[in-house]
Amino acid sequence: MFQKNDYVIYGSNGVCKIQDIGPLDMPGIPKERIYYTLVPYYTKDSQIFTPVDSNKVVMRSLIPKETILELLKEIPDLEPLWVKDEKQRETQYKETLRKCDCRELIRIIKTIYFRMQNRIAEGKKITASDEKYFHLAEERLYGEFAIILGIEKDQVKDFITEKVGQSKEMLPV
Repeated sequence: MFQKNDYVIYGSNGVCKIQDIGPLDMPGIPKERIYYTLVPYYTKDSQIFTPVDSNKVVMRSLIPKETILELLKEIPDLEPLWVKDEKQRETQYKETLRKCDCRELIRIIKTIYFRMQNRIAEGKKITASDEKYFHLAEERLYGEFAIILGIEKDQVKDFITEKVGQSKEMLPV
């Protein structure tokens, strides 16, 4: 069980702070059920209430800084998610995003980055689906990394570039 003031990843909401743990004082909600009250880190004016015993949405601790540094070393060797069929690719992106796994987010970013490069080289536009999932994966990955590293979200890409040692244009993350 998480503790009050812990930071967690909560599904598509990304980084959240546990503001409170306890029963909810709301009509129709059983008083004996215990809930987390979460505040999304990047959307301060909202709250999420989720039962402590629920497993419908992925809720996990933030990864340690050491894990980030190890992941950055793996970036050049991580395999992209190659799926030829457009519908199956979007399904794969959705399933991967639901896992809330940083390594898998990097794989999505890498996949879409290379797809974008290929499409541009062929004189084609970037698909709306690729653009959408690229942005979602970046937001989730950079949001978590920023909190752990103690930097702003818009500084994460530069941090990654510096650690991986490639130019920003050649780095798909």
